[in-house]
Amino acid sequence: MAEKRLKTSIAILGCGEVGATLAYTLLQNPICSEVILVDPKKELLEAQVRDLGDATYGSRATTKIRAGTHKEAGQADIVVVTAGAKQKPGESRLSLLSRNLHILSSIFTSMSPISPHTILLLVANPVDILTYFARKLSGLPESQVLGTGTSLDSARLRGILAQKAEVSPSNIDAYVLGEHGDSQFVAWSTASIGSTPLHLALPNTLTEEFKTEIANHTRGAAGAIIAAKGCTAYGIGNVAASICKYILFDGRTVRPLSFYQSELGCCLSMPAVIGRTGILRTMPIQLDQEEQKLLEDCAKGLRAVIKGAEKELKADDELSQALEKHA
Repeated sequence: MAEKRLKTSIAILGCGEVGATLAYTLLQNPICSEVILVDPKKELLEAQVRDLGDATYGSRATTKIRAGTHKEAGQADIVVVTAGAKQKPGESRLSLLSRNLHILSSIFTSMSPISPHTILLLVANPVDILTYFARKLSGLPESQVLGTGTSLDSARLRGILAQKAEVSPSNIDAYVLGEHGDSQFVAWSTASIGSTPLHLALPNTLTEEFKTEIANHTRGAAGAIIAAKGCTAYGIGNVAASICKYILFDGRTVRPLSFYQSELGCCLSMPAVIGRTGILRTMPIQLDQEEQKLLEDCAKGLRAVIKGAEKELKADDELSQALEKHA
């Protein structure tokens, strides 16, 4: 245990835009002893490690960065999965998901055996579906497998509400819940500024039109950024780094994270206390009737995608076995 306290490591699987941004954030705001980058593209991996290493020379950074293997990553305190295939023109969501699940399966096969103390953080999309399958593929307890979920969406919500209310975002208590995607929703009934319910803090502003505008903004923000620059990296990189900090420092912070909801049969975002062993406990939230229905509809949609993905994976396995027999 003494060695664990003295040396902590975070492994990042995938060193594209998001992975590299997360690594840079962890170097500039040190929370661990070393960052391990893993990527099958060896030239890119080496270049990212050298470039990120250069960023530490002129500062007082104490965190070291190096390239590593999947085996080494499997022994890290936290493994962050940013690796994933990008959607091809005309490709269906299920087809993309199938490719990403094969990538995920390959990752866990290469990492095996994973340390029983490792916390797994999924960033790659579709994050809720990948988090669901990562539970099975990793063999880790459900409390140690989580996704960033609607953390960034909720941060955007707090930011825009803070502007409207002219207060600090840290004083806004409001969540985007459900899927990190089209079926996400804002839990307006529980939102507050300080201890004041939102409908009292913004009595003349909180109209249905206002709610729709804000919900659309939080839902569509990523798409607008991707359309203009090709990807989102800084926001999600910072959010992922914050989650890593809450875990390693046992922050016991409440955040909306994607994790397995047994009563809903899928992974989606709900408020939870996060600390050194992952999800410490869920935080009950009292939704109104309309929000509860949105949550249930969201779960129903995710379960349908999971079912479709499982069928596609089974078909792929059967095809592979048939090809092997006739090889």
